[in-house]
Parts: sequence; C-alpha cells; structure tokens
Amino acid sequence: MRILVIGGTLFLGRHVMTAAAAAGHDVTVLHRGQTTCPLPHGVEELLGDRTADVAATLGDREWDLVVDTSGQDPETVGLSVAHLVQRTRRYLFVSTVSVYADVSRPGITEDDSPLHEVPADGDRTPTPELYGALNAAAERVVLDTFGDRGIVVRPGLIVGRWDPTNRFGYWAERVLEGGEVLAPGAPTRPVQFVDARDLAEWFLRLGEKGPGGTFLAVGPAGTLTMGEFLDCASAAAAALGAPPSTLTWVEQAALEEAGVGPWMELPLWLPEGGELGGFLRMDGRRAIAAGLTFRPLRETAMDVMGWLRELPVDRERRAGLARSRERELLAGAAEGTAAS
Repeated sequence: MRILVIGGTLFLGRHVMTAAAAAGHDVTVLHRGQTTCPLPHGVEELLGDRTADVAATLGDREWDLVVDTSGQDPETVGLSVAHLVQRTRRYLFVSTVSVYADVSRPGITEDDSPLHEVPADGDRTPTPELYGALNAAAERVVLDTFGDRGIVVRPGLIVGRWDPTNRFGYWAERVLEGGEVLAPGAPTRPVQFVDARDLAEWFLRLGEKGPGGTFLAVGPAGTLTMGEFLDCASAAAAALGAPPSTLTWVEQAALEEAGVGPWMELPLWLPEGGELGGFLRMDGRRAIAAGLTFRPLRETAMDVMGWLRELPVDRERRAGLARSRERELLAGAAEGTAAS
C-alpha cells in the first residue's frame, strides 16, 4: 500500500511508520519537523504545517491509506480530509477515549455513551478542557466526509517504547530500581492499556481490508488487574537483572487523604467509583472482532525497560511519584497499619 502517516516521528506515529516500512509498504511521513527520529529505510519525509496549506505540501499525490495520528480538532483535520477525500482510498483517524462525556460506569462501548460537544458559541481554540469535545468533532468530520471509507480509532492509554508521557514508564522504571514499591488501591482493580506496536500493526490490517467505522482500542482482551500488571512488570525487571522489589499496597482512602494526584502523579491509579470509574474498564470487543490483537504483557514491559535504560538518568519525567514522596506515603501507611 501507499501509506501517508500524518505526524509520524514522536510516539504512535513513529510506530505506525516503522511497522508499515517493515511490512514493505510505500511510506511517506508528513510532520512539522519539531521532533525528529531516524527514518526507516525507504520512508519519504515531507515537512509541512498541516494547519496551513496542506495541499501545497501534498500536491495531487494519491494514497491507499492515510493514518492521521496528530489531528485533535475539526478545523485542522478538516483541511486534510478535504484535500485527501478524492486522493486516498481510506482515512484512519486516531482519536481518544476522552471523547466520552460520561465515563463513570464500566463497560462503555462505541455507541452507547454520549460524546462531549463543543460549545456552539464558545472559543474553539484547542485546550485541555476541550480536548475530548474537539476530538469528537474531528471524528464526525472524518466519518461524514469518507463514509464507510473512514476509520476512527479511540485508544485508551497507549504504552511502549518512545512514550513521552512516562505513565507506563514510571512503573517499569520503578520496579527496575527495586526495593519497596508503593502499589495503589486494591490489587484486583482492573487496568487497561495497549502496546503501540499492536495498534500500529492493526492499523495496517484495518486499513487494507478491515471494516470502517468507530473502534474502541483498549486492552488486553481479558481483564488485567493492577496486581497482575505489577507482578508481571516485577518479573520482567528481575529477568533483566534488576534488584528485588516488594509491593506494598496502600488503600485508596489513604492515598486520597494524602492528596495524591491520580493518573499523572500516580499513573494507572484512578479512585474506585466516581466520575472516572469506567475509564479503565471499557469494552473493546468490536476492535478485537476487527482483528486487534495483544502481545504478551511481559514482552511490552521488557521492551520498555530496555528503552528506558538507554535514556539519561537525569531526564525530565512528566509523570510519577517522586521517590521522596513515595517514601513518605509508605511510612505513613506503615504507621497506620501499626496503629490499627
């Protein structure tokens, strides 16, 4: 296939570009040049701003598949869609589970939950507060324009090598360090994430001969608990020669009382119940039926750990507990246990 990847040098797009090149496709990547990475052999690079004149950059070239990993608002996506609708067979837009207006209950599917709406008379400038609403509006642009040739994928947490968010990376790095590790909430609490490589490989299959429409890309196929995840990550770290680690589970009430910030300060932890109660418990069966598969968790963990060991120790980290904060929380938990 002739594949155009829009935004392909940071994380997910880089995996798509890499997978497509490895599969022998004719790959072109369009990006602004703000982040760079080694391009696989044979990949063509186009530098351009998709928010300006995308037609001038792409010209009249035609594609079998466009994978849009960087669009986040209807105006920007609309420019690409309008130019490419007659020049590409299929258009795959990577959206987000943040489009859902209500994520309080488990089991959300593609069709049975309302989406965020952009205020009709409000400022449409992309902001974190409008992130979900703007992505939902961008989805509609793609599907309204391309019909059944359009594909919308709503991933949850995407993990893997080159992930800049450090949410999965925090745990991989923490068990590599060893020692007493603070584990949040209950070990039976479900969690969901998907390896970027699994998404990238599925995008190619979906674009070539899969169905159109909207898909929730969350994994794994069965229930994964926080306890199972951390046990697997610890075993992967041990296999790489890391010092032993032990998990100390700290109850949700203690974390909330201490003011621990969910998701970013303590990745993969969200309080049970409440308005985010269904965020890590969505229904991905439609994507699985359309061919999404999941590699073993151990493989993901070891790949991320190998990559982390290549990075500078003093790099900035965007998520995760500071070690001093973790020690304070563990000490507090120990005192509470002794007092009871």
